[in-house]
Order: sequence, then structure tokens, then C-alpha cells
Amino acid sequence: MSELVTSRSTPRGAGRDAITRAARDTFAERGYHGTSVRDIARGAGLSLSALYYWHPSKQHLLAALVEEFSQDYLQRCDAALRDAGDDPAERLGALVRTTVEYRVTRRVESGITAREWRNLDPAHRERLDGLRRAATRLWADLIADGVARGAFHCAHPDDARRTIVAACNAVAQWYEPGGGTGPDELAERYTAIALRVVDHRG
Repeated sequence: MSELVTSRSTPRGAGRDAITRAARDTFAERGYHGTSVRDIARGAGLSLSALYYWHPSKQHLLAALVEEFSQDYLQRCDAALRDAGDDPAERLGALVRTTVEYRVTRRVESGITAREWRNLDPAHRERLDGLRRAATRLWADLIADGVARGAFHCAHPDDARRTIVAACNAVAQWYEPGGGTGPDELAERYTAIALRVVDHRG
């Protein structure tokens, strides 16, 4: 029987932070199946019993990481949209910039969430799929609003959404810091591309 992620009343402390960092780094280097709980405990400088206090299994730990990374992304998107005002083009630009910046600055976390999703057990995947759906709704609702208000003229909003999201997410796979293009410039380029995809006529 799979173990579902459950929250603890114990405050987040240095031990849990160390486990999160060690799991992130080890999953990124070796992958889920190439990582043992002992590897993570060693990387965190903790005993197995200390690790098991926070996470009763490797599966539980993977689910906790995916949840943390996904919630962090959604919170950043929500904050950006709150600051963007009401104009559909500005709101789309805010969402694109936030996504590109996240993929650039949190490449490891983005990679783990994308690659290791398939290794979540069905119970965890079903529960965490709500976070994926929430992200999809942000994009879909924003583009639909732009079409309804005459700001965007794309004939196929869902195709436009998938194209923009796929392009933004792919940044994590190829971007190299110090490669000549900074995050801000890259975000502006992708914003311009996104506005063309939705056929913005401002």
C-alpha cells in the first residue's frame, strides 16, 4: 500500500532543510531509481532514523519535493499576476517572464519535477496532479480572457497555450548561465514570442 504525503506539526528545521537539499542534489545526479535513502541521509549528514522521522520512504520524499517545487512555482505565478494589472498582454507577459525566470534560476528543481513525475506512485500522482491542473488553468484562463476581450486573436487558444508553455518549460533543458543571454533578456524574447503566438494586436 502506498504511503500518502502527510503534513507534520513539527516546525520545519535544519534537519528537514538538509534532507531536501540532499534529495534534490542526489535525484538530479543519479535519478530516482539510482538513489537510495542511505545516499540521501549521508548527503544530509543525518542518520537514517532522522531522515525517516521526516519522510517514511523514498517515494514519500520524492512526492514532497515535487509538491514543494510545484507550489513554489504557482505562488510565484500568482504573485506576478497580482502585480500585472488587468491588461491581457501584460498578464501574459508576467506569466511568461515568471516561468522563464523560474526555469532558469531553478533548473534542478524543474528537471526533477519533469523527469521524476513518472516515478511517483499512482496515489501521489493523482493527488499532486491538482497542482499541474492549477498551472494549466492559469494559462488557459488568461488566454481565454484575452480572446474574449479582443486582445488576442488566436483561432485555437489551447494550441497557443501548449506552444507557449512547452517553449517556456524547455528553457530548463538548454539554458546555460553565462552563455551570453541573461534571464531578463531571455524572458523578454519569450514574451514577444508568446504575444505573436496568441496574435496580440495591441
